Amino acid sequence: MDIAMIDDQFLPADELRKPYLDRGLFFGDGVYEVLRSYEGNLFALDEHMARFERSLKEIQIFGIDIKQVQQKVITAYEKCGYANARVYFHITRGSEARREHVPNPNTEPNFFLTIDELHTKPGLKEKGIAVSTQPDWRWKRCDIKSLNLLPNVMAKIEAHKRGAGEAILVGDDGTITEGAGSAFFAVEGKTIITRPLGHEILPSITRAMVMQVAKDAGIEAVEKTLTPKQAAACSELFMAVTTKDVVPITKFDDVVISGGTCGAITNRLIKQFKEFVRHSTR
Repeated sequence: MDIAMIDDQFLPADELRKPYLDRGLFFGDGVYEVLRSYEGNLFALDEHMARFERSLKEIQIFGIDIKQVQQKVITAYEKCGYANARVYFHITRGSEARREHVPNPNTEPNFFLTIDELHTKPGLKEKGIAVSTQPDWRWKRCDIKSLNLLPNVMAKIEAHKRGAGEAILVGDDGTITEGAGSAFFAVEGKTIITRPLGHEILPSITRAMVMQVAKDAGIEAVEKTLTPKQAAACSELFMAVTTKDVVPITKFDDVVISGGTCGAITNRLIKQFKEFVRHSTR
């Protein structure tokens, strides 16, 4: 008899419930999305769904009705009752009776979603956060928003040990890729800088929105790579993340940035982003 053990309990393997047999649990075989709402309105939903659809295609999970997934997100959000919420959802390749690397072509994908309320941390936009540079140990397809996040978790743990709120990942070539859970930006003079899109980074929705906001505000934006030394010498640094949008970085490893407060360009982008959201969610 094939057996399984959950904590200290033995049971026949064929009695295991579906979540215990999920390929997402065994292999990280799935993709996910995180989006948020502002004051009762889901933000950039179409953009997030388009990225989700691309991620599914890249790992060859087919037959998913994206419009149906989108409606599930909308229905769930309407049910939660939160004005400002974080919506997380993922699809895995499915649950199988045996752990095998090559999936059964008849496996049905599994869908999962959670929603929780978002609260703005007092002073975050004014005081910013500290970050710590960490080696980028992720796989070579970071443009896919997959469930394989162990390197991100490890980097975050090390950053937390150093009193930092985010890990800034540095590739083997010595250049910054992105944050463990955010897009990374620097400011030189009146120009904002971020890494070009590629397999090394996620095509962040908030990153794209920041670039649009900067363009609308007449702020030049360029895409180029930076080393940690170059970033530390910049006048301002900030990160862009779905749940917090634009957040100043006021300490980069041991270097205090912008006098330890939000810089002028970053502050302008924060205000412009707020207006952008207000007009986009009417």
